[in-house]
Amino acid sequence: MASELMEALEILEKEKDISKESILAAIESALVTAYKNQYKKKDDSILAAENVFAKVDEETGEFYVYAEKTVVDEVENGLVEISLEDARKIYPLCQVGEIVRLAAESREFSRIATQNAKNVLMQNLREREKDNVYEEFLAKEKDIVNGVVQRINDNSITINLGKADGILNENEQVKGEKFRIGERVKVYVLEVKNTKKSLRVLVSRTHPELVKKLFESEVAEVKDGTVEIMAIAREAGSRTKMAVYSNDPDVDPVGACVGMNGMRVNTVVSELKGEKIDIINWSDNPAILIENALSPAKVISVIADDEEKTATVIVPDYQLSLAIGKEGQNARLAARLTGFKIDILNETQAADILDEIYKGDFEGEEYDDEYEDEYEEEYEEGAEEGEE
Repeated sequence: MASELMEALEILEKEKDISKESILAAIESALVTAYKNQYKKKDDSILAAENVFAKVDEETGEFYVYAEKTVVDEVENGLVEISLEDARKIYPLCQVGEIVRLAAESREFSRIATQNAKNVLMQNLREREKDNVYEEFLAKEKDIVNGVVQRINDNSITINLGKADGILNENEQVKGEKFRIGERVKVYVLEVKNTKKSLRVLVSRTHPELVKKLFESEVAEVKDGTVEIMAIAREAGSRTKMAVYSNDPDVDPVGACVGMNGMRVNTVVSELKGEKIDIINWSDNPAILIENALSPAKVISVIADDEEKTATVIVPDYQLSLAIGKEGQNARLAARLTGFKIDILNETQAADILDEIYKGDFEGEEYDDEYEDEYEEEYEEGAEEGEE
């Protein structure tokens, strides 16, 4: 029987991924529960024998249940006390005041006590299994995992992640992105919650870090740290801008992320179901970074205020719509990527503003006769010197 128990423990350990020590601890707890239920006081609902212990021998599989009782001359509470006479039948040399251990026969446990013990054992095993799964997914928090679409509800999608289900809420779904039952998908683990009732794994398809993690899995240079992703701005399902930097002067960061014939970036785009991705070079110079961020538009000049985090950008007339983008998307993503508030002007607008500025300065000067006379004298002297 003992050997069969140990074999069963080994099988359970492999199937549930629960350590043998944890299973043995659960069995010991269940045996204590059975004992307490067996010797419960009949006159109230308080569990008796709080001094009960159980031990399972890991080598043989034998288990023991025992209670510690205090040796007394006259017994007042038989649950925690034993007379000196009865104690010396087991421990001949014991004295009054000593604590002795008394073994209990598990065969004497009633059917109800045994059933309660079984329930406690199963509950403990479920708790330990849930804790193991929680620790496993907690390590995957802020990372991407593979899953299979299991259920599609009105406001959420349940994704089977293996040992747990991921919940893709409506606000974390990409607008217009459709899934089929059984379809494989990659998701970003937002948060793992271990509640009393269940384990909740919240996932996302809209988070900017999803793009970053996808590139880490596809681009070796990003994974090993040669190329760093410095900033990401994303409008999920439509477009992403990503700024990259190389720690190796011999490695082109943009080229590494794009890959030969665009193979690497196309893999990421495919996973994101066609979302456009702009990859630009990072720069510590705000003006250069803003110019790169407005790509593919051409830029004439950038005036950036690093303290105020504002910038004025001048582009050719024919590039204004491209710089702003459809519904302002290109300019909006560039602003998010750089952290600057960007004001975009075309050449004509910039020239008109400069004309107004210069005109205002000229009209604002006070006329001074003395200054004009002094100026004419200097002019005449300069002319005479020029003739000589």
